[in-house]
Amino acid sequence: MSVEVDLLLQEAKESIEAAQNYRSELQQRLHGLNQARKQVRGSSGQAREVLRRHFTELQAAATRLLTERLSALLAEVDTIEADSVKPLDDCQSLIEHGVGQADELLREGEAALRCGLGEKEDKLGSFTKKAMHIQLDSLPEVPALVDVPSVSAQLDDSLLGLLRDRVSRHGSVSSHPPVQIEELQERPGSILVRWCKVDEDFAAADYRLQHRRSGSGGSQYEDAYIGRDSEFLVLHLDPHTDYLFRVCARGEGRTEWSPWSIPQTGYTTLAPHEWCPGTEGYILSSRRNIAMRNDSSQSRCPVLYSKAPTYFCGQTLTFKISAAGQMDRRDSLGVCVDSQKGAESLQRDQAVCISTNGAVFVNGKEMTNQLPAITVGSAVTFDMEVVNLFPISNNNLSEGGNFKLRVTIGSGNREVVFDWLVDQAVDCLYFGCSFVHSGWKVLVF
Repeated sequence: MSVEVDLLLQEAKESIEAAQNYRSELQQRLHGLNQARKQVRGSSGQAREVLRRHFTELQAAATRLLTERLSALLAEVDTIEADSVKPLDDCQSLIEHGVGQADELLREGEAALRCGLGEKEDKLGSFTKKAMHIQLDSLPEVPALVDVPSVSAQLDDSLLGLLRDRVSRHGSVSSHPPVQIEELQERPGSILVRWCKVDEDFAAADYRLQHRRSGSGGSQYEDAYIGRDSEFLVLHLDPHTDYLFRVCARGEGRTEWSPWSIPQTGYTTLAPHEWCPGTEGYILSSRRNIAMRNDSSQSRCPVLYSKAPTYFCGQTLTFKISAAGQMDRRDSLGVCVDSQKGAESLQRDQAVCISTNGAVFVNGKEMTNQLPAITVGSAVTFDMEVVNLFPISNNNLSEGGNFKLRVTIGSGNREVVFDWLVDQAVDCLYFGCSFVHSGWKVLVF
């Protein structure tokens, strides 16, 4: 086969491969367009349903309120009418009774005048006594019209105008939420969620972060954080499990929350940090990420290690103090190469730590730099990166060699940075703590 044919074949293969790649890219873009169209149509349908349901509920509530108010006003009219008519009815009964007595008296008087002379004296005498008994000069008092209630209804025509103004401004439709999730970073048994404003005109007073398991039909979103920060570490997540995250915001001086951001899926492949169970003098929480020193011993200060070397360089390890006991110079919080059984402090070789009084120890030696003392609410962070002193043969960490780790320990608003020399190459480390006195309680994440 000639060189020209080989070149043509090579060019044809390259063109076919390029066409395949081009088709694949176009298909991916078509898929992206379909997803975008699905989001627009799906969110529009949801917005319509929300609007219809909300305004239907408003109409029903407004009708109910107006009906209740009308019933209350009509009841007031009924009460006034009943209270006002009763004395008039009583007066009418009294007058009608008097009219009846007067009619009867008139009939008797006319009969007395018509009777014969023999009966006239008795009839006239009886008539006169009865007339005196009825007290013809006593008349009941009839109230003047100005003293009788005249019921009327006062209606404020401005209500309709106020209602029209409020209704015209009630609700809004937006094409984009004012905040969106910017980044999801995996952490041991947790995910760090960061978000940002995409609407610069929106003045956010608070943010609200929610999460739920992905693919769980009955799973509901749960609040993870409400506050002013634009990032939050969501703890207690199962590794290798997809979670959905969404965020919204509340404007300055407003009570309602903004629309939710587009849900983002995140997961962590890192096992959660856990303390090792069974260490004398310590009680662990059910998730083993919280340890409490419950048994003081002036002679012994046992070290509580992590269950496994789950801290990897490049991550941030955080100790959060939720309860504090009496301080002692032998107290320690830190990271070590191995979990030496019987050790009474991390203030030893192949470990870096901070004491509760703020002293920093590297391989058992105290540094001149010191951090603030540790109290309730303190958060101590460890960050490390590897700096090789000598190359490792075959790039195999297990073969050993001198390693230098650049360590940053932060506490309060201060931090110290130093180089830590270890006698073996490591890519994962244990963490640990030791407290002389009881009462200390520490969360690790």
